[in-house]
Amino acid sequence: MNESEEAGRPRWAATDPHGFVVSDGAPAVRDDYELPAPVRDAYEERAPVRDGYEAPVRVQDVDGPDLPAVAALGAPAHSGPKAPSYPPVPQGLPAVAGDLAAAVLPDIVLDGAAYPGVTVRAASVRGDSHRYAGEPRQDALCVTRIGGDEQGGELLMLAVADGVGSAPRSHVGSNEACRLAARYLDRSTSLHEAIRTADAEGFQRAADNVVRQIGNLLGDLALQHDERPDALATTLRILLVPLDPRIRTRGFLAVGDGGAALLRRGFWHLDFMGDADGGKDGDVIDTRTAALPRARTAVTRLIHPAQPGDVIVLSTDGLSSPLAGDAGMRDFLKEAWTGAEVPAPADFLWQFQYRVKSYDDDRTAVVLWEHGEAQ
Repeated sequence: MNESEEAGRPRWAATDPHGFVVSDGAPAVRDDYELPAPVRDAYEERAPVRDGYEAPVRVQDVDGPDLPAVAALGAPAHSGPKAPSYPPVPQGLPAVAGDLAAAVLPDIVLDGAAYPGVTVRAASVRGDSHRYAGEPRQDALCVTRIGGDEQGGELLMLAVADGVGSAPRSHVGSNEACRLAARYLDRSTSLHEAIRTADAEGFQRAADNVVRQIGNLLGDLALQHDERPDALATTLRILLVPLDPRIRTRGFLAVGDGGAALLRRGFWHLDFMGDADGGKDGDVIDTRTAALPRARTAVTRLIHPAQPGDVIVLSTDGLSSPLAGDAGMRDFLKEAWTGAEVPAPADFLWQFQYRVKSYDDDRTAVVLWEHGEAQ
């Protein structure tokens, strides 16, 4: 090594006992550095094993400087005396060599938004069966803003898509359907006006036009990759919320099955296409098997007026099915989502993963809290 190379080598600062700072201020890692023994020993301990699952370990009660207490929610809550047998954490992954689009999909997605009058939380979690088999999450979600002054006003677009389980590329179809919906709903010049004026016929026409465009483009995408259109089959559900807090009407459109529930004044109304003012729990709102890219029309509904305190849950059947079938889940989520405060994102994700035996499909939902004009 010549003198110039020797001069350019980073050197440890004499005042640093751990070797994390070099003399030129650049970060470095020292090969011979080890954690202090008490901290290392605490990390190596493991919590008791439950059903074959090793829970994460908290570092505590070690000698040396005081460490701040770390809160841990632990495994999600569940119905019944015993949790489902699958571990409630990510498992096997798809291989890049088999399907790149599947391999790069995250196991869990968490999102949200807040505007005057509304707050949103959204999550999509790979189902237990897909985790166990190393298969991709077939659900998708989208939380975005569309429209603008030229279209008469902005809208919050909340969408969930459920790739059909038997379709080999449905994970591509669901994500692409959300992306295309955002693209073409953003270009629609009549959506905001139809929602603002509660024009149900105008909203239906605009929704059908967008669904046709999505179906055509999904079909073209499949053909470009030498696939049959049905290989990308997916459902799609969308809620459109004007960002003007004075407009209390919301637009709903759907292709295929899934859920759209209303939690109002402490009661679940799962039949959101029916009477949302009833006092009893209903059934899943829609069980038809329509799917993109074959579908060319949407089921639509204008919801008005949204009331302060309403919680609207747009979901795939990975949530709507156990919600309809399990009273424990309904009670748990009612308590979690009707408090004075909207759950923080991490708390929402933990609550959303409430487990019910035999329900192991992907689970996706976008949840809208209505605050009213004043907030």
